Amino acid sequence: MMKPILEIQNIGKRFTIGHEQGPYLSFRDKITDLFKASKSKKENFWALDDVSFDVQPGEAVGIIGRNGAGKSTLLKVLSKITPPTRGRIISRGRMASLLEVGTGFHQELTGRENIFLNGSILGMRKKEIVSKFDEIVDFSGVEQFLDTPLKHYSSGMQLRLAFAVAAFLEPEILIIDEVLAVGDAEFQKKCMGKMNEVNKAEGRTILLVSHDMAAITNICSRAILLEKGNIKMQGSASDVVQQYLLQASKYTSSGIISAENASGTKAVKFTEIKLFQSENAEKRYVNSIATSGNVGFEVTLENDLPHHVKTYIAITVFDNRGNKLFTLDNLYTNQPLTLHTGRQTVVCVLQDLPLLPSHYFVNLWCSDGYETFHTVENAFKFEVEKSDVFQTGKIHNINQHGFFFVRNEWSAVN
Repeated sequence: MMKPILEIQNIGKRFTIGHEQGPYLSFRDKITDLFKASKSKKENFWALDDVSFDVQPGEAVGIIGRNGAGKSTLLKVLSKITPPTRGRIISRGRMASLLEVGTGFHQELTGRENIFLNGSILGMRKKEIVSKFDEIVDFSGVEQFLDTPLKHYSSGMQLRLAFAVAAFLEPEILIIDEVLAVGDAEFQKKCMGKMNEVNKAEGRTILLVSHDMAAITNICSRAILLEKGNIKMQGSASDVVQQYLLQASKYTSSGIISAENASGTKAVKFTEIKLFQSENAEKRYVNSIATSGNVGFEVTLENDLPHHVKTYIAITVFDNRGNKLFTLDNLYTNQPLTLHTGRQTVVCVLQDLPLLPSHYFVNLWCSDGYETFHTVENAFKFEVEKSDVFQTGKIHNINQHGFFFVRNEWSAVN
């Protein structure tokens, strides 16, 4: 029987958190306190606690969970960036990690020099690196800047080069964190294709952390759900993703925006989202609707800036497997909203919601066009119920008819 390429046995990772006591101190007070006994309290925080699982050769495994679940800490422990507090890891293959932009690169060296440096770290001979060199450069698209020190590269250029190095230098185990979110849409698509290729065609092992549930189900055969440093569930990628999204619904069906799974400057932030139907000029708030109903999203935001701000808002709808279905975005309709200081409610109306019966999830995003104010994942969950749209006694089924309902009429012509 073939041995696992990775064995993770009872891994725990503890951090010590300090809690400062007392009021704000001036710089002089701080200097004085260096010579006094510390008044701060310390607390042990377990980012990972008794995590165990095996990964078989050629397997693609997704690691998912809410922010703070321990996903990135797990990958750093597996990559030997930080040691575990307890437990052990048995690795039976060369490992390459892509965790943060610039990780494993030397900023003073050129792109060319960094390719050879990373190959050497992986234990490759110069001849092996040279044989892959042209493919790396072509995939990354940084040929023009190959002899420029890395410190002059943009974050996107560093990401492209880092992914190309990790993918083409043929490690047996490829570990990738959410870092791919930095790249543009075209490069992300390119990376997804390459990951599928190295896993399915070349039989290499992949561990992938992502908040993109469609990427997890498309690339990974198995997934692990982390919650507060523990394994909540592991199994087929589709089953685990569905459980994760359903679990998220307990936070999202109320419409109140949680601080969890949120990022951005929060100068302008979402506080609530509601789904409504309009009937006879009367607005009715709902969590479930019928296929092809006239509906709208009502979003409440808080502007903490001391002035009006032009705001762009995006509402993105996903299915229960994490596939992105569509985005409602006032940037592309050229309808920026000017928000005054304080709380304000905005409305987005859909004339005909084309979704078939199932559960759906909503992500929110807002920006002034230059910086992201607030991004909230799984901000809201709603259900589309079965309905006889054409009044024929026949009900559309999402398993047979795809994702969308499209109104249509048929007639015979000569």
